[in-house]
Amino acid sequence: MAKKNDTGVSLCMIGTGYVGLVSGACLAEMGNRVVCVDNNEEKIKMLRKGVMPIYEEGLKELVDRNVRAKRLFFAGSIREGMLHGGRRAEAVFIAVGTPPREDGSADLSAIERVSQEIARNMTAYTVIVEKSTVPAETCLWIEKTVNRFNKKKIPYDVCSNPEFLREGGAIEDFLSPDRIVLGVPSKNAEALLRKVYSALKKYPVLATDVKSAELIKHASNSFLSTKISFINAVANVCEKTGADVEAVAKGMGLDRRIGPAFLKAGIGFGGFCFPKDLEAFYWLSNQKGYDFELLKNVKEINEAQKNWVVKKVEEELWNLEGKTVAFLGLAFKPLTDDMRFAPSIDIAEKLVSRGARIKVYDPVSMPNAKKVMKNVYFAKNEYDCVKDSDCVCLITEWKR
Repeated sequence: MAKKNDTGVSLCMIGTGYVGLVSGACLAEMGNRVVCVDNNEEKIKMLRKGVMPIYEEGLKELVDRNVRAKRLFFAGSIREGMLHGGRRAEAVFIAVGTPPREDGSADLSAIERVSQEIARNMTAYTVIVEKSTVPAETCLWIEKTVNRFNKKKIPYDVCSNPEFLREGGAIEDFLSPDRIVLGVPSKNAEALLRKVYSALKKYPVLATDVKSAELIKHASNSFLSTKISFINAVANVCEKTGADVEAVAKGMGLDRRIGPAFLKAGIGFGGFCFPKDLEAFYWLSNQKGYDFELLKNVKEINEAQKNWVVKKVEEELWNLEGKTVAFLGLAFKPLTDDMRFAPSIDIAEKLVSRGARIKVYDPVSMPNAKKVMKNVYFAKNEYDCVKDSDCVCLITEWKR
C-alpha cells in the first residue's frame, strides 16, 4: 500500500469509466482530495450511493473508504468538479473515452468539449492533465482549444500522464506502478504532479516532454499486442509440428531479454485498449508518412485467431447445423466485466452464421454481454451452460 500524502493536492478527475474512477479513487487513497466528474447523472447518483458502474476487484472498498474519509467526491458537471466545496482544483485530469473511428483514428470530440469547459472554469494557474490514451500531439490541440475559450487569460499548462492499468489488476497497477510517466512543459507543472504522486516516492518517475509521454503509451500497448500475436503465431506452428506451446513459451520467457509476460497463447487480445491503440498508432504513423507494417500484421494475426477457434470447432463437430456450443467466459480477460472488443462476440456470430446454437456464461460480465450479444442463450451458471452441449469453448480463463 502506498504511503499517504499528508499535504494532498486538490484534483478534478473528468470521467468515471475504467480509467477515471480507478485513477480518482487511487489518487484519493494517496491523500489527495479528488472530485470525480461525469455528465451521466444516473452514474453519479449510483456512485454517491456506493454502487459501482464497473467491475474491478477491490474498487468498491477503495471508493467507500475514501468517500468516508472525505477525500473522494462526485459531481455532475465540470464546473462543480473544479470548484467543489469552495476549493478550486489545482490539477484537472481528463479521462474521457476516445473511441476509434472507422479509419482507425481516435475520436477526440469528447476531449475537445471537456477542454472548452475547463478553460471556462479556471480561476488561477491550473495544470490540465491528459490521462486518456491519445495520439501524440493531442495535448497541442487541447492547448489550442483552451486558448480559444480562456477569455480571462488564466495561466495553465497541459501535461500528459498516461495510465498503464490492467483491468482486473488496475488498483495494484496504480498504487504499485512499474513507472510513472509525466509529460510536462514546465517546471511548475512537473513540481505539482510530483506532489500529486509523492505518496509513491519509491517508484520510478520519468519526466519527459509531452509528445514523448503520449507516444510511450501507444508504443507500450502496441508492443504488448505484438507479443500476444507472436506467441499465438508460434502456437499455430507448434500445433502443426507437435510441439508444446506452453513449453516453448516457458523457454522463451526464462530469457531475461524477453520475459514471461504476455506469452500465453489463446484466442487473441480484445478489450478497449489494445485493439484501439494498435489502430491509432498505425493511423498516426501513416499520417506522418511511415507505413508501420508490423502493426498491420499484428492485427491480422489477432483476427485470424478468432477464425482458428471457429475452424477447430468445425473440425471437431463436422457439421455445425443444429449443434450446441458452450462458451465458458465472455469478457476479453478474467477479473473484468468489460465486453468491449471481446473476441467472444465475433466468434459467437461466426458460429451462429454456420447454424450453431450458442450457450454462454461468465461469472461477472453477463449484464454487459446481454447488451452486445444476440442469438445466444445466457445460461444461469456454468453447469447450465455445458449441459447437453456438443462442444465447450473455454473463452476466458476465470479461476473457479
